[in-house]
Amino acid sequence: MGDILSLVAKRLGYGVITLLVISILIFFAVELLPGDIAEAVLGQSATPETLAAMREQLGLNQPAVVRYLQWLAGAVQFDFGVSLITGDPVSSAISQRFANTLFLAAYAAVIAVPISIVLGVIVALLRNTIFDRVANVLTLTSISSPEFFLGYILILYLAVKTSMFPAIASLRGDMDFIDLLYRTFLPALTLVLVVTAHMMRMTRAAIINLLASPYIEMARLKGTPPWKVIVRHALPNAWAPIINVVALNLAYLITGVVLVEVVFVYPGIGQLLVDAVSKRDFPVVQACCLIFAATFILLNLAADVGAILTNPRLRHPK
Repeated sequence: MGDILSLVAKRLGYGVITLLVISILIFFAVELLPGDIAEAVLGQSATPETLAAMREQLGLNQPAVVRYLQWLAGAVQFDFGVSLITGDPVSSAISQRFANTLFLAAYAAVIAVPISIVLGVIVALLRNTIFDRVANVLTLTSISSPEFFLGYILILYLAVKTSMFPAIASLRGDMDFIDLLYRTFLPALTLVLVVTAHMMRMTRAAIINLLASPYIEMARLKGTPPWKVIVRHALPNAWAPIINVVALNLAYLITGVVLVEVVFVYPGIGQLLVDAVSKRDFPVVQACCLIFAATFILLNLAADVGAILTNPRLRHPK
């Protein structure tokens, strides 16, 4: 137990250091953008006195290092400052949007994860058959297609031509759960098509790699049915790579959702990030990027911990 805790603590320490480095890159990348932030907010017709007052209000007269430390101290307390456009606290603007993104990611994950694992096992059992070849072609096509392209294809055939689902995922506060699932089905399906292909291929590869092991051959020689070989012998030893790929794809569902939210005008944090970039609302941009980075690092940590718990060789490296 102590070895597991030390490994988890070490991974957590690496994650904190990585997030600190990313926060530095985010802050100073925004600082290096061309143009004056105060002039971008007030417009070119602003007087020098007004620009000076805005720079004083934003703290632009202080050195960049001091502003970074102040921003980092606030970010640790979930205080990302105020929006330059609306004047509202950034944390309040992000909270509901991030909740919407988490819902969309969870919606897609509930569909994609079980389907991917089941299809991966079936394709591994039927490898080198017509079903396996067709599945490989379809998954490669799905992986190679950009998210926005898949989204527009789904809009064309499921919204425009058949009117089965709405093309725009507009949300209201008085919607019930069934209506919410209905209106967000197309963006969720777009994410499902992308991550299912990747997870299925990784599951198939992990199972096929284990099928060549000596204990699998022994189970086959004893007359064990193929499905029992997979379920009882191969699948338990394949959980570590499967958990890794599932966690990484869950991270993608949250951090890679920007294009999907823009295509379907979904009110998530990805849409908020695009709007903030277009309006040069830099505090919102910095907060969104930091939240994406923290989420990705946290889910990578979860993947590492899951692999450690399911693989004795990682728990006892000696």
